[in-house]
Amino acid sequence: MKLLLVLDDPRRAQSFVDYLAALGLHCELTLDDQHRASIWLVDETLWPKAEPEVLRFMAEPWHARYQEAAWLHGDTQVQFAPNDRKSGLFGQLLSRTGPLNLSVFVACLLIYVGKALGLPVLAWLSFPPQLSQLMGLELWRAFTPALLHFSLEHLVFNLFWWWYLAGMVERVRGSGRLLLILLVAGILPNLMQFWVSGPYFGGLSGVVYALLAYVWLSGRLNPAGGMSLPDGMAVLMVIWLVLGFVGVLGNVANLAHLGGGLIGLLQAVLDRKRAQI
Repeated sequence: MKLLLVLDDPRRAQSFVDYLAALGLHCELTLDDQHRASIWLVDETLWPKAEPEVLRFMAEPWHARYQEAAWLHGDTQVQFAPNDRKSGLFGQLLSRTGPLNLSVFVACLLIYVGKALGLPVLAWLSFPPQLSQLMGLELWRAFTPALLHFSLEHLVFNLFWWWYLAGMVERVRGSGRLLLILLVAGILPNLMQFWVSGPYFGGLSGVVYALLAYVWLSGRLNPAGGMSLPDGMAVLMVIWLVLGFVGVLGNVANLAHLGGGLIGLLQAVLDRKRAQI
């Protein structure tokens, strides 16, 4: 099943489910601990058909078509499916992930362990000393520095936020959207950082900043879209960014962070404009 939306109003969620059912898109509702209704598409292969309807609902959730669908359905009671996605800590962790989220998480762990064991990981994955090398057979090295981490603290911090934010994006917007943010926020900030400091940098922080900015602004632009972060988190992100630029945090890839944040904001705006077309 694929998560389509998370709404604060269960009745409105039921109306949308009834509307989708009339289109041949069977969905289920679950209720979380905050009494928010999650709408799940049962057959994930129908996502291409469901996506434009989700975008249209996000743009005009109060349209009469959804209430009419509820009336035609005839049952005004909100019907929740059993929520079996919380079967212990391991089940909760898996419910927050998708294939791309998990793949990047495992890749970062394996690369860190390989480096600790003395494998020539830096020679394989670090940014090349000269841009001309990217034009040859080592094009992947424009991205792979994002998977490198030089301390356990750096790795744990980035993977915590990656797991949480990437899981949210992949559940709500799909693996394709997460892959787009990962590649763009992994490559462009790396090029910016190389231009300023040379090839000696690494980490998933630029991508994390992109995801933070993307999720926060997406929640502000569309509160019914199923993704949100507290405003305080955005303020903390900006403060951390400023501290990096003034030198308080030491050797930090500041341009990678800034570039990632800007990419996340831009993607959120583009998604919102697309939903309004």
